[in-house]
Amino acid sequence: MTRVLVTAGGSGIGRAMGEAFEAAGYDVWVTDVDGSALDECPDTWTKTLASVVDEPAMASLFERLETAGGVDVVCANAGIAGPTALIEDVDWKDWQTCVDVTLGGAFLTAKYASPMMKAKGAGSIVLTSSTAGQYGYPNRAPYAAAKWGVIGLMKTLAMELGPFGIRANAICPGAVEGPRMDGVIAREAAAKGMTPDAVRTGYAAGTSMQTFVSAQDIAAMAVFLGSDASARVSGQVIAVDGHTENPDPKV
Repeated sequence: MTRVLVTAGGSGIGRAMGEAFEAAGYDVWVTDVDGSALDECPDTWTKTLASVVDEPAMASLFERLETAGGVDVVCANAGIAGPTALIEDVDWKDWQTCVDVTLGGAFLTAKYASPMMKAKGAGSIVLTSSTAGQYGYPNRAPYAAAKWGVIGLMKTLAMELGPFGIRANAICPGAVEGPRMDGVIAREAAAKGMTPDAVRTGYAAGTSMQTFVSAQDIAAMAVFLGSDASARVSGQVIAVDGHTENPDPKV
């Protein structure tokens, strides 16, 4: 059976990815730092409690995957929102944590997935970036920098691994409905002296489709990029965002 690994797969976009891949016939393996979220995932999934920035834990995870027959698709999905503040107000430790998890976690995931996929002569690595990784974003310097870095990592992986039959692509979600985005909106509203409703309206107004997207929209793209239907798609940055015209919410 074809197997997918999804990091940060216990909730949100990662959970939606697991559900979509399972519906497409994949054996699903998820990892997360939230044990309670993993407990709520389907019993048909293999679940591992681990942090993507804990290298021994990641090495152990991939050893288990290899023993189980390897992995065909890897969704490097883990990331954190980081602080919402002007650059001069961003704490150094907050910067480091955001970049470590969002970019460093993608690096470690790819580092350990690559040899396994090379041995198979095939594979697909799907990295979750963001529209913030395409345009930058005011008051979100650590997050935007990390997501730009994810795209640079993806482009490099596509070139390094392509000769071995391995593809790499990045999905750039826009404003995704859910608790995480609610938190981002609340922090941004406080930083800008706006109401959360005004910030939310601004996000939607900044897209040509005038709407947020769903975790299921992102998951559907991940399944496409993991499948044979995208066999010659590699090194691509694909936004699933309703077409973001301006990443700074309009008021």
